[in-house]
Amino acid sequence: MEKPIIIAGPCVIESMEVLEVVADKLVQLREQYGLDIIFKSSFDKANRTSISSYRGPGLEKGMQMLADIKEKYRLRILTDIHESYQAPIAGEIADVLQIPAFLCRQTDLLVAAARTGRIVNIKKAQFLSGMDMQYPVQKVRESGNDKVWLTERGNMYGYNNLVVDFRNIADMHHFSNTVIMDCTHSVQRPGAAGGKTGGNREFVPSMALAAKAFGADGYFFEVHPDPDNALSDGPNMLQLDDLSDVIAKILA
Repeated sequence: MEKPIIIAGPCVIESMEVLEVVADKLVQLREQYGLDIIFKSSFDKANRTSISSYRGPGLEKGMQMLADIKEKYRLRILTDIHESYQAPIAGEIADVLQIPAFLCRQTDLLVAAARTGRIVNIKKAQFLSGMDMQYPVQKVRESGNDKVWLTERGNMYGYNNLVVDFRNIADMHHFSNTVIMDCTHSVQRPGAAGGKTGGNREFVPSMALAAKAFGADGYFFEVHPDPDNALSDGPNMLQLDDLSDVIAKILA
């Protein structure tokens, strides 16, 4: 059995210091467990709940910071894009371009990502089923790119809550050989923290183990050295020092 892909990193680029602390830890874990670990962070969080929320350093500065991490730590890079013009710029550095869940039906964005030739990781929308993801995949493939991953991250369940139907992992395997479980966004409580998104990080390990039972090929964790004081998604981010234990449980 192949070892799983691990995608990990802080939600948004806050500073070079935070990026380096996380990257250094991921390199240690890569060597310890012999895993393919991909570094994730966003140069711009364009979908924050409030207009006053921190968004990140922006495309140009953010991609330079991620390029520095890639060169220094020899980690593959994943970052998300929100607009078509960002795809070729981010694609010069990122090995994986991620399509945010709310944007997974945006044809121009999918086509632009596909044309970079990079892996395109499409997050399943909170309002779609796993079977519905055949159409975003089709858009990427018909644009000349067969390197498509799919990511489960839960569905809206009433107000300010998500529920994960793990059957989506099996369903999405009909359309992609690589299906990722987003173990941290799936414990979000969207908009439930007074203009910010809340969450329950204590359920993150259970999300990973449940996804393993349903055949996930990889696991996505947003991690931070001090999540309670993070500038984005703190309540659902995993404490960086806890990531090793979660990986060990997945591999057991």
